[in-house]
Amino acid sequence: MSDNLPEVVTTVGAETLPAVAAAHDRQKNPYWAYLDSLDGRESRRTMKGCLDRIARLMTDQEPAGTDPATGKKDPATLAITGETIRWHLLRAEHTQRIRALIGQATSRKKDGTREPWSIAYRNKHVVALRQVLDRAWLLDLMDADERDRAQRVNQFEGITLPAGCHLPIERVGAMMAACDDDLDRDDVEEPVKREELRRVALRDAAMLAALYSTGVRRFELAGAALADYDPVARSLRIRGKRSKERMVYLTASAVGRIEAWLTVRRRNPGGLFPPFTPRGRHIRRDEHGRVAFMDARTVSNVLGERAAQAGLDETPRAHDFRRTFIGELLDAGVDLATAQALVGHSSPATTAKYDRRPERTRRAAVDNLATPDPVPLPGAVRR
Repeated sequence: MSDNLPEVVTTVGAETLPAVAAAHDRQKNPYWAYLDSLDGRESRRTMKGCLDRIARLMTDQEPAGTDPATGKKDPATLAITGETIRWHLLRAEHTQRIRALIGQATSRKKDGTREPWSIAYRNKHVVALRQVLDRAWLLDLMDADERDRAQRVNQFEGITLPAGCHLPIERVGAMMAACDDDLDRDDVEEPVKREELRRVALRDAAMLAALYSTGVRRFELAGAALADYDPVARSLRIRGKRSKERMVYLTASAVGRIEAWLTVRRRNPGGLFPPFTPRGRHIRRDEHGRVAFMDARTVSNVLGERAAQAGLDETPRAHDFRRTFIGELLDAGVDLATAQALVGHSSPATTAKYDRRPERTRRAAVDNLATPDPVPLPGAVRR
């Protein structure tokens, strides 16, 4: 266990967790009290992951819950979550140690090498730590002075490049072509199977078109409802971070793709881009019979499948579409305030990070330099 941090509760009960209810009591557990206070499903999933990784760091385990050697999921490590941490016992010396562990944490890349957590990723964990301590105080499990001292955890500082990379339009076109290939598969003899492929292709093409023409976040696309879509105005109402709503606008070609998809989806209330059932590829419905909403991770799965089908060497992320959208807007001369409103950034400074024009100016400045000719110095003795 990491340097004198409060232990993880592995056997939950009144005798092992004095002054706080057992971990399964959501109402009196700071972990659940904080997560239940968050509005969005994606926010809850994100911050739950942060608290669970902190719990594993505190017990000298791989924060991702994987085997360090193989990178595969380790059930025993995954069983360690923030639910079983005695958050109310954390003091300033503990939270400073946790911050140090966060600063030292690394993630395993696909090639097996390790890379440090990004500054933004580290700070997300710091926010989760502060907030769960606040809930411990609200539940009257620690006094205000203890909370204030424990919460004095500095954010990690530094300047990082914006996430994602520019996505060439040719790559998006290749993924769209992969969808179109499945609209009428002559090589598939079974009519039922051909229809399944067609349904999925229509949905995936509509998703790609919406991503490219709006730059919405992954969870925002997954959370879009049919009622949010207005084909006449070519608009889509989006619910972003902290439940902030905004209107984004679709290109005419994106509307055409969505309308084609709606011939299959129909006009039933529910998610605009629902998931399919594993068998039969039917549109999934919730327990009330309404069209289900897609999980944000399914968006990534769709991108991965279509990228592989298109023969791309790398799978683009949803944020790559977002970064490309912002860059194209600013390149076209759209003012910063308009671009900020379209993508839902809380600060124009965040949007400005995606501006490619200063980058081109700096590259052009370097192009003014001449590379020296490889000429030996006269009279110099070469060794």
